[in-house]
Amino acid sequence: MRTYLLPIAALLAGGSLHAAELARITVSNDMDQARPSETIAIPWSEINRALPGALIQKIAVKDSMGNLLPYQVSNVKPQAKDPQGIGVAYGELYFQHSFAAGEKQATFTVEKTEGVTAPFATKTFARYVPERLDDFAWENDHVAHRTYGPALGAPDSAGVGKEVLVTSGLDIWFKRVSYPIVDRWYNKGHDHYHHDEGEGMDMYNVGKSRGAGGTGVWDGKQLYVGRNYASWKVLANGPIRSVFELTYDSWDAAGTKVSEVKRFTVDAGQDFDTMDSTFTFSGPSQLTVAVGLNKKPADKNQNEKITVGREGATLTQWVTQDTKGAFGTAIVLPGATGTADDALNELILAPVESGKPLRYYIGAAWDRAGHVKTAAEWQEKVKFIAARAAHPLKATVAP
Repeated sequence: MRTYLLPIAALLAGGSLHAAELARITVSNDMDQARPSETIAIPWSEINRALPGALIQKIAVKDSMGNLLPYQVSNVKPQAKDPQGIGVAYGELYFQHSFAAGEKQATFTVEKTEGVTAPFATKTFARYVPERLDDFAWENDHVAHRTYGPALGAPDSAGVGKEVLVTSGLDIWFKRVSYPIVDRWYNKGHDHYHHDEGEGMDMYNVGKSRGAGGTGVWDGKQLYVGRNYASWKVLANGPIRSVFELTYDSWDAAGTKVSEVKRFTVDAGQDFDTMDSTFTFSGPSQLTVAVGLNKKPADKNQNEKITVGREGATLTQWVTQDTKGAFGTAIVLPGATGTADDALNELILAPVESGKPLRYYIGAAWDRAGHVKTAAEWQEKVKFIAARAAHPLKATVAP
């Protein structure tokens, strides 16, 4: 038996279960608070070690009561050959568990089955949107987002009235339903998804700001930001977890050339996405990175009132509007060294080294979606996310 530390998710490792027909996993939790919708991530190589020849469509994941759990297997090498049948193309097995308040331990099994297990309902989704000027959009069952690609940033050289926006800010689509809406809203079109027609709406303002969680380099006086993302890569795509990367071409930050790769991890049942931003630069040993929230995020003509919170590793907003409800945005940045602001953005700061990822969390919630109703509830949610990040789960694996 071995014990492993996990960054939020549980990892299965070691494993001497070669002859077994099931893998038994115990996940331990040292928080007293409830932890809803925790995603447990297990390397597929370890599943195959425990269950040689297991097929992703012929397994069952069960909790301690024998209940079947939805699961997902990521595919990280779609072109890989697998003559030995060991699942070389697969990355991780994902499933979820909600820890009740005071629940310190949960056990699970992964078993081979004779019959085929059908796919589960999609709760997370991400895709490139070429039909809308290279947007990239993503969502879970709580909230949706998008950001902008090179086509939107390109000039209207043909003079046809093409929209032009140069920004690496992140947008929010507030939804009031749990099912996926990204494809449907793009099909409805711009003039429809900017109005709530029963599923929610795009009412968040990005412009040239950081939006809800965009980044830049801060020199103490000025924020230096990149352009629209240059390329994308999807690493996993639901139903439980979606993971993708956006690459940003280099930009000048007070004489230092900086490029960035953002990795987004989007889990079902959460108001926050996990972000890992890797900045590459030469010259300075460190730079100060700022993660920002737009100072004017409300929809047009809404006479918004904004409450900003700055406490330790968190930067929060609660925004009330005349007719379109209230919403919260937040950044949780472990290791934050302070806050700042410029004309467009509230900022939270942290040092980075070239090539070393910076982890932070970006979140949003609309009162009409029902997951968070008040400013006080939003503050408690943000505090919980900070505590959750500081208290990783632990997993033990035994025959």
